[in-house]
Amino acid sequence: MPSNKKYHFATKKGLNKKIVQQISEKKNEPGWMTDIRLAALTRFEAMPLPTWGADLRGLDPYDIFYYVQPLEKQQTSWDDIPDRIKNTFDKVGIPKAEQQFLAGVGAQMESEVIYKSLRKQWADRGVIFCDMTEGLTQYPDLFKRYFGTIVPAHDNKFAALNTAVWSGGSFIYIPKGVKLTMPLQAYFAISVAQMGQFERTLIIADEESSIHYVEGCSAPVYRKNSLHSAVVELVALARSHIRYTTIQNWSSNVYNLVTKRAVAYSNARVEWIDGNFGSKVTMKYPAIILKEPGAQGHILSIAVAGLGQQQDTGGKIIHCAPHTTATIVSKSISKQGGRASYRGLLKVLKGAHGVRARVQCDALLLDAASRSDAYPTLSIAQQDADVGHEASMNKIGDEQILYLKSRGLSETAARALIVNGFLGDFAKELPMEYAVEINRLIALEMEGSIG
Repeated sequence: MPSNKKYHFATKKGLNKKIVQQISEKKNEPGWMTDIRLAALTRFEAMPLPTWGADLRGLDPYDIFYYVQPLEKQQTSWDDIPDRIKNTFDKVGIPKAEQQFLAGVGAQMESEVIYKSLRKQWADRGVIFCDMTEGLTQYPDLFKRYFGTIVPAHDNKFAALNTAVWSGGSFIYIPKGVKLTMPLQAYFAISVAQMGQFERTLIIADEESSIHYVEGCSAPVYRKNSLHSAVVELVALARSHIRYTTIQNWSSNVYNLVTKRAVAYSNARVEWIDGNFGSKVTMKYPAIILKEPGAQGHILSIAVAGLGQQQDTGGKIIHCAPHTTATIVSKSISKQGGRASYRGLLKVLKGAHGVRARVQCDALLLDAASRSDAYPTLSIAQQDADVGHEASMNKIGDEQILYLKSRGLSETAARALIVNGFLGDFAKELPMEYAVEINRLIALEMEGSIG
């Protein structure tokens, strides 16, 4: 059992058929979901660890706890959450944010969502915002129609793992014509050593609807590694708009191995705004499939790699239909010997006439010990596609620092100012309250980075 005894229930350490069945039984799932989980476990066990990306040799997937239930049941009032848990979310301002500018909030600790709320004005308009287990039990037809159709279990080893042991996450449906004017937010926290967190999120935006979903992540540092392996599936039906913003700040012992993918139908728009701070290793490449004419995709990814960290991030966009447009902007910072890699795919299928797409990849090195790599792939099967790609690699120059110091800034402040300018595109995409948080994270990342 986990060393932290302040939880309601936990499976034994390790992964096998019995543990997968135990998770499914604990959630009172139908037999067809148990069968999906067990088939995915078989796939996971048969697939080798990927060797083409970040170094995963330090990860032992059989030396973690796969399910820890912190509370007996989910709550709808912060007053009913124990202080030991509520304090975690108080520190990141979740209850206050909910009161001021959010349409709804979900808070997950370990394997389960412990708190979920949705403003009455949106519930009255038919918006569904619940955890995935409730989505399965309360909306089985909608759940079954889309679950695993965007990211199937056979997609990759960690998609298979998530499908086998998923727990928590968000199930969201935005009815036709409903446009949320306030974001929905979910926050994921790990507080148990050697814990695996495997939330699954499914968002369905019906025709002419819109949603901005924001997720945050954090975990304390333990001596042994933890694993976060989520799957996110987005369905943007005709003329809808989904914006999915992630601000992760995992501790330096977390392997963050995530699969995120969206399908955009006729004249729909999907945006991934992806901020990667912290973790030991991150492998994450948000993807958009532009399935029907007029669909639009935008991916903006930033990554900061520090001491002992490897950030392998980027994005994928596949143009399947004519007159689709896309942009991928990736920015990375490497410091104190950290390694950041851009890994991206832009694909235009034959018959996708009138495609317009741009890829921009920028890297900033803060010292000679750090490293940045780019692995762009462009696969263009249509002659009239308008596709552009540009990349840059920069270092902070002594002249820049000297100039800013001559204006009264300390060296740390000067570096932070340069970094803020480099990441300005990302901050501009965020609501003001999140932009402030990003600036705070950048300031913390710059501490100790001189030299």
